Amino acid sequence: MEIDAAREVRTTCPYCGVGCGVLAKITADGQVSVRGDPDHPANFGRLCSKGSALAETIDLDGRLLHPQIHDRPAGWNEALDVVASTFQHTIAEHGPDAVAFYVSGQLLTEDYYLANKLMKGFIGSANIDTNSRLCMASSVAGHRRAFGSDTVPGTYEDLELADLIVLVGSNLAWCHPVLYQRIAAAREKRPEMKIVLVDPRRTMTSDIADMHLAIAPDGDVALFTGLLAWLGQHNALDRAYITAHTAGFGQALFAASTLDLAGVAAATGLSEDELSRFYSLFARTEKTVTVYSQGVNQSSQGTDKVNAIINCHLATGRIGKAGAGPFSVTGQPNAMGGREVGGMANMLAAHMEIENPGHRERVQRFWKAPAIAGEPGLKAVEMFKAVADGRIKALWIMATNPVDSMPDAGAVEASIKACPFVVVSDVLAETDTVRHAHVRLPATAWGEKDGTVTNSERRISRQRPFLAAPGEVRPDWWIIAEVARRMGFGEAFAHKSPAGIFAEHAALSGFENDGERDFDISAYAAIDVEDYEGLAPFHWPAPSPGTPLWPAGRPEGGAQAQLQSEGGAQAGTRPEGATSIERQPTRFFADGNFYTPDRKARFIALRPTVETRITAAFPLVLNTGRIRDHWHTMTRTGKSPRLSQHIAEPFVEIHPEDAQRHGIGDADIARVWTPRGDVLVRVLVTTRQRPGSLFAPMHWTDQFAARGRLDTLTASLTDPVSGQPALKHVAARIEKFTAGAFGFAVTRKRPVTMAADYWATARCRGGWRVELAFANDDIDWTAFAGSLFDAADAEMLAYHDREAGQHRIAAFQGEHLAGALFIAPGPVAVSRGWAAEQLGEVHASQRERFRIVAGRAGAERPDAGATVCSCFNIGVNQITAAVAAGCNSVEAIGATLKAGTNCGSCRSEIRTIIQARRVQAAE
Repeated sequence: MEIDAAREVRTTCPYCGVGCGVLAKITADGQVSVRGDPDHPANFGRLCSKGSALAETIDLDGRLLHPQIHDRPAGWNEALDVVASTFQHTIAEHGPDAVAFYVSGQLLTEDYYLANKLMKGFIGSANIDTNSRLCMASSVAGHRRAFGSDTVPGTYEDLELADLIVLVGSNLAWCHPVLYQRIAAAREKRPEMKIVLVDPRRTMTSDIADMHLAIAPDGDVALFTGLLAWLGQHNALDRAYITAHTAGFGQALFAASTLDLAGVAAATGLSEDELSRFYSLFARTEKTVTVYSQGVNQSSQGTDKVNAIINCHLATGRIGKAGAGPFSVTGQPNAMGGREVGGMANMLAAHMEIENPGHRERVQRFWKAPAIAGEPGLKAVEMFKAVADGRIKALWIMATNPVDSMPDAGAVEASIKACPFVVVSDVLAETDTVRHAHVRLPATAWGEKDGTVTNSERRISRQRPFLAAPGEVRPDWWIIAEVARRMGFGEAFAHKSPAGIFAEHAALSGFENDGERDFDISAYAAIDVEDYEGLAPFHWPAPSPGTPLWPAGRPEGGAQAQLQSEGGAQAGTRPEGATSIERQPTRFFADGNFYTPDRKARFIALRPTVETRITAAFPLVLNTGRIRDHWHTMTRTGKSPRLSQHIAEPFVEIHPEDAQRHGIGDADIARVWTPRGDVLVRVLVTTRQRPGSLFAPMHWTDQFAARGRLDTLTASLTDPVSGQPALKHVAARIEKFTAGAFGFAVTRKRPVTMAADYWATARCRGGWRVELAFANDDIDWTAFAGSLFDAADAEMLAYHDREAGQHRIAAFQGEHLAGALFIAPGPVAVSRGWAAEQLGEVHASQRERFRIVAGRAGAERPDAGATVCSCFNIGVNQITAAVAAGCNSVEAIGATLKAGTNCGSCRSEIRTIIQARRVQAAE
């Protein structure tokens, strides 16, 4: 395929673990647009707000385009030689465990495979871990304890076939919106479907729930252990399944029975009536899927939570059947692919076990490796502690930003700064982690990458390039292979393309497998470049013809249904644009056949414990998470103007009772403290928040806010089994930041420095928008504006009312606005959307310029209000006006304004606006 020709390319979204298919259309002049792939079986054409805005994130602004050594430009040969020689010298002097790789669920499977191969098989250490440790390690540990393997039993289709969906610790509407929309569409067809949300917060996902259980932090083990006891007491067990396919049930039920309903209520903060109604619903509904995510995983009890859920599904035989099973949804596009290649410190490639001598010998023999790691390496939190204390002396960070995303991020940053040698492979020249690298290696970004990813339902899809790699940018797999070659391992890393790496990965999955291991894609072991280019999305397992599927049992429809396309060709070799390759998806464990020595699943006996972390000094529980339109540390979404409008600054949610108790009002700036530090964030007072708790998102970094790095507050406390950090239960306190002045600005140029106690920047069309707060108001605002706008030759227009504390300053270069600053004694009331729009308007007359200084549009240009629908840039005022005009349903709003008709992520908010308007009308 010609990379510079007009074309439409099938690829896969680089955000969450849903794994949506994307069609990227490139015109002859290089313009890119994206839409959902209607033939991809993960999304059938749907995209969320983030996926819909991908074309806004592929510019070269801020890209790292050339290798650098100690901040100076360098050629690839010099940079790679420095990396390889430093690793070699470090290993020779201090041993293989003195080096470490910290990698990412953003890597493609081929990148991941080579990184793991180099570290575990050729360097001989298991000190390779991944940011996936932060999102799904507890799921992996729970699966392995129960099933003997890291196997996701079900598929997305189960979400549409279930009669009951239990969402646990998952804000699906915002974090996995396409799955949320698939459930919503199924519910419209089958209104009898029931949905239960288990979450301390009343998130936007509650909009679809029949029951919201506002559980206490870390009450999940008690909730599901209590459910197991209830099932036993009410004769709601599948005793035939338990007897034939499981072990340890008696011990698990005995442990669960020590907790009565009153005890569960005390541990969960739920009423006995709520518990009884939920338990009864679960007990009588055969087709039940329990979907869980970070609220389960990111806990010091995460693995126990996973097994408490799985226990209930094993006890009822609701696993591996259409519309029934436990279902972990992952947070990253290739967290699953990383698990397949053994990209975590306690795993081997192809779902083999690092603790198993036979598995170690097998992998070493397949790789023809000089060594193999003999024991698990350091997990993420342990790894950075080893960097801090000097055990790790050379660190390679790939495609991730641990200075912002790791718990106790301040300590992590200090450890990286003190490390003798740090290499960072990344796409951006400036991140909070890249700034500390001794060597910076420019890697390909989405649109340039070529490889595969695996989504939450075990479906492998291609990410294909449709843009030429700019500058001296190179693929991650190539960078890893070149370092390996320079370290003397060239023969084992002689791959010429990602197709060859994928073929090797597939071959290892089937090597001496014979159905012993769940992960087997050996049907693709001989794939060539042409077939790899046309590889269609497929579920694993996909063993080579004739390979038994013991102990997984046959896929539904038979093995050949899994391995054959509708046209009879081997799965994946169809040309682009062909129809789906599968007749029926594979599920695991309906007939038992688990990956344990006796082929039986293991019940885990659990005794819930209640952890109290709050103290008199830190009386609130801080819960961290994601928001709808941003993702991770904003290195991609922060480029998009439309994604930056919905929520443009770091914030904290607090219940009205707590806000009143702490003297904090809506839109104030607050300081949130934990024993590790503090952040400054905007306040959102809402009854959606559980009393006694705070919620704040983790996205903001030093690149976008003055003091917004939320994970500087979280602790390095981890789950004892999985090593996953507890990011959702942190003791905290809050206090009002007493501001002498608040500000808001728009500016064509991105501000470089700001002399403000609080600031947060966000992209908008034509420039940047900036939120500000100052401890005092004794400031020369005209001079401040000039510095902010960086427009020395601009014509300034200003209004000052010093007694009222009101200042408005606009700067014009020719007929265009260079910047506008609005200062007030309280939160600035000017319309953000309208002000940002002025950067793209022509302002030829004084009247138009005075409107900007006045801070409001004329009557002929109504203010759209705060953005609700990012896809179509529809604001709250427009929706409110449409409701007043008679649009009394989400569907009517969609028909009138298009809001909510693309990704659907905003439908919950639209419904809330409609309901609020009805309440006002009733009053």
